[in-house]
Amino acid sequence: MPVLLKGSCRCGAVRFEVESHTPVPFMLCYCSICRKQQGGGGFAINLGADYETMNIRGKRSLGVYRAEIEDDEHPHCEVSTGERNFCRKCGAALWLYDPTWPDLVHPFASAIDSDLPKPPEKVHLMLKYKANWVEPVIGKKDKVFDVYPEESIADWHKRTGMWVE
Repeated sequence: MPVLLKGSCRCGAVRFEVESHTPVPFMLCYCSICRKQQGGGGFAINLGADYETMNIRGKRSLGVYRAEIEDDEHPHCEVSTGERNFCRKCGAALWLYDPTWPDLVHPFASAIDSDLPKPPEKVHLMLKYKANWVEPVIGKKDKVFDVYPEESIADWHKRTGMWVE
């Protein structure tokens, strides 16, 4: 049975619940979008969850941010299909939804109020775009990537035995 993740913004205007087979906060993203939107340590941590199970209270307080991207991989400015949801009252980042993958939603680990499992290893991605002041703490088992890893969130959970049935 999937884990029920319960989350909220800082002020409590938005609360949500969603079921997840992939609740381990293992993937640290250092891209400028994640870092600047909600990564005070120089990165953000996204989880994976089943969009159909999402239950949201306080929808009127939600805002959506769609980043403009222009970098080595996107030489011409593009508007991201990813919809970063946040609380318009307190500014807390809550989750990322991308209609390109309509079955998935990616809650930010920082918005989750439920206890989360500790990862046996971490994946550091988008290091090519990390801020110069950030010094990633890379563990012995950790994997590092300049851009994206080939392994999905689901595949990582299955490989490490962390998948929740």
